[in-house]
Amino acid sequence: MPTLLDYRRRIRSVKNTQQITRAMKFVAAAKLRRSQEGVYAARPYAHEVLRVLRSSAARMDSTVHPLLERRPEERILVVVVTGDRSLAGAFNSNVLRRANAFLRENASKQRQIIAIGKKGRNSLRREGWSFIAEYLNISGNVQFADAKEIAGRIAEIYSAREVDAVYAVYNEFKNVMVQRLRTEKLLPIDPAVLSKEEQETYRTGTPAHEEGLPHDRAAGGESLVDYIYEEPVTEIFNGLLPRYLEAEVYRILLESSAAEWAARMTAMDSATRNASELIDKLTLQMNKARQASITKELIEIVSGAASAAE
Repeated sequence: MPTLLDYRRRIRSVKNTQQITRAMKFVAAAKLRRSQEGVYAARPYAHEVLRVLRSSAARMDSTVHPLLERRPEERILVVVVTGDRSLAGAFNSNVLRRANAFLRENASKQRQIIAIGKKGRNSLRREGWSFIAEYLNISGNVQFADAKEIAGRIAEIYSAREVDAVYAVYNEFKNVMVQRLRTEKLLPIDPAVLSKEEQETYRTGTPAHEEGLPHDRAAGGESLVDYIYEEPVTEIFNGLLPRYLEAEVYRILLESSAAEWAARMTAMDSATRNASELIDKLTLQMNKARQASITKELIEIVSGAASAAE
């Protein structure tokens, strides 16, 4: 049976752990806010790139570009986006489970992987997968330079016809409590993205004009903005397509980072509350043990006094 000293040591240990989890929760909350700001700050750039891209595509007789070329999907590239650290609940395991399921579904095709994040890299490597590229230590501080490098590598592989399609598996940030798993096709770029003329709506469901951003077509059906181009429209279009891919990769990295910090904050909050419950339980058990010890000592004293009186 544990002694009072054992209970005190366990309570002290749990309190120390609780202080760590509480501090990690506050750090995750601060990082989450910064990641959310990054997501919101990246939206105007992505919106304007897509806006000019659609405008230039509408003024071309035909859109031809290596990133638009559609081929039978015999070889696919899967970009798996995870975190670099644990203590984020089921964040990493959910992504890896979805990635493995997607790879199994496409077992008849040649599959290649780009791993983003240590957790995904380590797990997939243990399962025998090799990588054509891996990018680590990105989720903690997402930079556009990283997204540009990754997008450039993806575009290079696709343009060289080494793969026929590129998919990304990641966690999309929905809110603090919910992260949505997504399997998204990056390449070839869907022609519907370029021909879409209706009012732009972001993934949050908020129309662009409600966020203070311009849009190509108003509710009344106005035509696309007629830009004055200094360069040929074809050159502008071909230059903007890689920028669009970079913006998409950057968005995915930001979404995944925000989802990871939200999952970590939720996990640390749960750990802190569980520690409080455990402390209360151990304190109750310690008090019961102390009460039993005091009762036993009183019985011994009373029994000794009764024996002396006889």
